[in-house]
Amino acid sequence: MKNDKITPSVETQQEAMKIAKATQKPGQTKEQTKLIAQGIEKGIAQYKKQQKERKRQADKALKKQKRTKQQAQQETAVDQQTASVEESKPRQDMLPWALLIVSWIGFISYVTI
Repeated sequence: MKNDKITPSVETQQEAMKIAKATQKPGQTKEQTKLIAQGIEKGIAQYKKQQKERKRQADKALKKQKRTKQQAQQETAVDQQTASVEESKPRQDMLPWALLIVSWIGFISYVTI
């Protein structure tokens, strides 16, 4: 994974500052409040990053599942086509023999007439 520096959005910064001010203790300086807000910003950014990663993994799993399902459907279609070709193959094997017999019958009838 990349170790990118997390830069929180303006909304996240404002939200973190609100939370930090809401939990501010008496006697706490502005610098301490800013540090707490920065920690909250980092936490929110890290949470969002984790959620993105989870969603990405879920999407990958879903795509993989769809791809496997599609491959299975294609395999069944190929199997059906192969079966239909194999069923029609005996007819194709009989055609030359039938033509040969018909031609011999025609030849014999021509010679005898």
